[in-house]
Amino acid sequence: MADGAGPGVVQIDDMEFASARRELAGWQGHAWRAAACAFVLWHMWILLVAPIDPTVARAAHVFLGAALGFALFAPFAVQGAGGAGTRVPWYDWLLMIPCLLVPAHYILDADGIEMRSFMGPNWQDIAVGTVGILLVLEFARRTAGFVMPLIAVVFMAYCFVGPWMPGILFHGGIAFDQAVVELFNNNGVLGTIVQVSATFIILFVTFAAFLTASKAGDYFNDFALALVGRARGGPAKVTVVSGILFGAISGSAVANVVASGAFTIPMMRRVGYSRETAAAVEATSSTGGQITPPVMGAGAFIMAEVLGIPYTEIALAGLIPALLFYLANYIHCDLNARKAGIMGLKREDLPRWADLGRRVYMAAPLILMIAMLVLGYSPFRAAATGIAATIVIMFVTSLLHRLVLRREGLASGIGGALLELLRSIEVALVGSAKDAMQLIAVCAAAGLVAGVIGLTGVGGRFANMLLEIAASSEFLAMLFAMVVAIILGMGVPTTAAYAIAAAVVAPGLINIGVPALVAHMFIFYFAILSAITPPVALASFAAASMAGADMWKTSMIAVKLGLATFIVPFMFWISPALLAQGELLGILQAVFTAGCGVFLLACATEGWMLNGRLALPLRLLSGAAGLALMVPEGLTDLLGLAVGIGLLAWQYRAFPETRAA
Repeated sequence: MADGAGPGVVQIDDMEFASARRELAGWQGHAWRAAACAFVLWHMWILLVAPIDPTVARAAHVFLGAALGFALFAPFAVQGAGGAGTRVPWYDWLLMIPCLLVPAHYILDADGIEMRSFMGPNWQDIAVGTVGILLVLEFARRTAGFVMPLIAVVFMAYCFVGPWMPGILFHGGIAFDQAVVELFNNNGVLGTIVQVSATFIILFVTFAAFLTASKAGDYFNDFALALVGRARGGPAKVTVVSGILFGAISGSAVANVVASGAFTIPMMRRVGYSRETAAAVEATSSTGGQITPPVMGAGAFIMAEVLGIPYTEIALAGLIPALLFYLANYIHCDLNARKAGIMGLKREDLPRWADLGRRVYMAAPLILMIAMLVLGYSPFRAAATGIAATIVIMFVTSLLHRLVLRREGLASGIGGALLELLRSIEVALVGSAKDAMQLIAVCAAAGLVAGVIGLTGVGGRFANMLLEIAASSEFLAMLFAMVVAIILGMGVPTTAAYAIAAAVVAPGLINIGVPALVAHMFIFYFAILSAITPPVALASFAAASMAGADMWKTSMIAVKLGLATFIVPFMFWISPALLAQGELLGILQAVFTAGCGVFLLACATEGWMLNGRLALPLRLLSGAAGLALMVPEGLTDLLGLAVGIGLLAWQYRAFPETRAA
């Protein structure tokens, strides 16, 4: 089939590991949408206008979100025509009652809770903590699958079995009441991770939802199509470029696959890409969205809070690795097209630049937000300004459409534009609430794990173990950190994978002398790359399902496409220049040589250079030269450049048709 559809294609939810989502109808659907809008507007009010007690805000954020989540997500995925249903069953209504009582406890007894944090909890604190933890586990299970709550339960059990654990896992044990209160309050569920979720994440998710409602994503896709659609293997390159542009407003790999895959995968299939290659290109490009500034994955906001540095520094540090990631993707697409003889799209099938120029205002909110971040404004102010700009653009666009094209009167046009704007705002608010559900749940569950690590002191002992490994080889310590981050990411959404790995591994890396930003970025990248790493490569599986492709073949091709990014974290560990740290000249040299290294590494993995096949010995030589160039050191750069130039000259002579290509 030209469009890439095939037997076995399934509907993909845009949330990682989520169970079945209900399609609420009737009065329940209207009530849920109204509650979702109120939930997001309340966050914007307390963040931008009238702040409230942080602990109360976090409790309301988690448990009002959980109440909405229990209405929207069924307990289990349901097969059949009826799906998960259109109504909320009685047992989920019962679950919502304690979700409302938990924040009420903090609102009504805020002073008492503060006082008892020094004197010891009462039975109400213990009861609320116990019920709250159970609700968080169920909320996470419904929105993020079994693995995340299972990890949290194992960690919580460790609080009580410590006296019987061997070696570095031993501790004296924690009393039940102490464990419940500590794991639920500001050191656990309602701690730093949820604080980030209730502030930065919810606001930027809302900004992304408003951009989506304004059709900015469609504009970015059209821009990418016009830019590279005619190039060799154009549709695959369009996927890469749109991944950069759309990834800049969406920090979820699966959401990116769902949003753009329906458009890009059939387009790639029509020009001759196999199902597996088309799905892998989409999965890899979508995964890169989480490391693409200005709006990186939610973990980047957690990183900024943990490190105590401005988010703009995180975004700047992520810029060069993101560019290298997409450069590698682009080169792989070009080499694959050369091997298969795949050409680009016809000019008449592409958007016109004149039309894109008339719609350039669609990118204004994103550009404005980036400018405000660069100028030093707070992320809150930047995101809020971007949302306001999006609302203005939606209104003016609708009004001009009515006045100029429909020839409506001024009063009628303004009234119609306002109604259309209100509908768009509702769509954006409801969409942001839906998108926030899983992030809230996994951040709360990750808070449980972080609480256990702090309460039992296992993080310090794990850091000592890393020190022992590093005594024999720092490289082995970094390799161990990589494996931990990828394994954690295979079972949970990447936000939670980063949060847990950062709590467990980052202190140890810092203790062995790795700079804090480098340690956290290292963990962050590998947590994200778990989305394309078998055996649980959710972005690859989602794209394969949309393309009707083999999941395992798709995953392996995706790993090949993203191979450079598996290496880049080790490179910025060796020299932070790839994180934009250091002198400008050194940074520019590192970027240039790393870009050349990415090219040679792609040639080695694809077995193709210029217009000819690369023999096995030359592939090995090309791979070695690529790795040498990616190490930001003068001698390795010179050796890699010399070998690379020699290989290009050899291929140029061996395949003369290159000269006419």
